[in-house]
Amino acid sequence: MSERDGADTPRAALHLLGKIGDGGQGEVHTVGGPGGLLYKSYREPRKVDGDALAALVAFRQSLGPEDRGRLDRETAWPLCRVVDGQLVTGFLMYRAPAPMSWTTARGDSKLTELAYLLREARPAWQAVVQPSPAERFALAVALTDMYRWLHSMGLVIGDLSQANVLWAVRPGPAAYLLDCDGARLVGHRPVLDQADTPDWLDPRAPRGSASVDSDRYKAALMIGRVLAQDAYVAPGRELVTVPGTLDERREAAVQRLWAQAAGDYGSRPDLGQWQAALAGRDTIKLMASRPAPRPSVDPAKFDGVRRRGTITFRG
Repeated sequence: MSERDGADTPRAALHLLGKIGDGGQGEVHTVGGPGGLLYKSYREPRKVDGDALAALVAFRQSLGPEDRGRLDRETAWPLCRVVDGQLVTGFLMYRAPAPMSWTTARGDSKLTELAYLLREARPAWQAVVQPSPAERFALAVALTDMYRWLHSMGLVIGDLSQANVLWAVRPGPAAYLLDCDGARLVGHRPVLDQADTPDWLDPRAPRGSASVDSDRYKAALMIGRVLAQDAYVAPGRELVTVPGTLDERREAAVQRLWAQAAGDYGSRPDLGQWQAALAGRDTIKLMASRPAPRPSVDPAKFDGVRRRGTITFRG
């Protein structure tokens, strides 16, 4: 089966049941048959870099069972290309986990996008289970860990927005990434020209480009906005976190990294630093105070040197 071995699937072989999503680059359709698969069809397939999409498929195939399982649980990764002759028209992917959706009063099913985590609850989406402060913190940790893991495997995520990240707090806090064809391996070309979302742009990155550092900036946006329940706060502005999400130690560490994220391109904190800060393991340099000499100590033998060191805080 193509979704298992990564082989190309002919467009004519798909039995499409209906469109369930529509975006700037294409549409998403339900595919009939086993597996709960979805088909993303590109609006302008002649602009698609088929080799770049093949590289993403091959990347998944190269992973061991544990990592591939995690990739499938946490991302809508391309399973195989869909082709019409020599033209790459789209790809197959798994459907997002059921807890990542909710049902409207009219019975429509909607994905639980990051947008619902960044704003106060509204009557129209009261069915979305809102997190407690502790669960909001756990979601920030889950998002940070997911991005750190993807970066550790040599990936650039590219576009990040309130619409392409999903979340759930039942049965436990979890995150899920959409639009994974926007990712690329470091040093490789993207499948399509780099897309960016308003209010999620890196102001210091070259326009129309994506890099590990721009990923880091966007990850800082995501983490800060989740912790603050604020859809527009950005590094360089005051970050006011939701009461009860962070203890004093984590709050201080997060504020340091938030300030650093506003720095020059190439200087943003990496996801490992964010992970350590949220875990209460942030490492900072302190100046140790010089102990006062005891009366019994000969002042001539006291060297009076201040010693520097690092202290690692553990939660």
